[in-house]
Amino acid sequence: MSEPRKKSKKSLLHYAPYLMGVFVAVLLVHDIFGTHGYLAMRQKRQEIQKISQELEKLNKENLELQQDMQDLKSDPETIRKIAREEYGLARPNEKIIKMPAPKPAVAPPAAKP
Repeated sequence: MSEPRKKSKKSLLHYAPYLMGVFVAVLLVHDIFGTHGYLAMRQKRQEIQKISQELEKLNKENLELQQDMQDLKSDPETIRKIAREEYGLARPNEKIIKMPAPKPAVAPPAAKP
C-alpha cells in the first residue's frame, strides 16, 4: 500500500513547476488586465490629469469673472464702457454714430491649371 502513495506524491511533485508557472502567468495577466491592474490604473491617471487641467482652466476663468465683478462694483470706467458698447447709452449732450461693419473682401476665384 505504501508504493501507490509514493507514486501519487511523486506525480504531484512532477507537475509542481508547471502548476507554479500557470499560477504565476494567471497573476501576471490579472496584474496587467484586471480591475485594478496596470492598464486600468494608467487610464485612471489619464482621467485625473484631464480633470485636473479642466479644473485649472475653470479656476482661471473663475478668477477672471471675480475680477470682472469687482470692476463692475468699483470701477466707473468699466461701467461706462459696458453701457456704451452693449446698451448704446451716451452721456448727456453726446451723440452716438454707428458705422456699418465693413464688407469682407472677396477673393478672386482660383485659376484651374
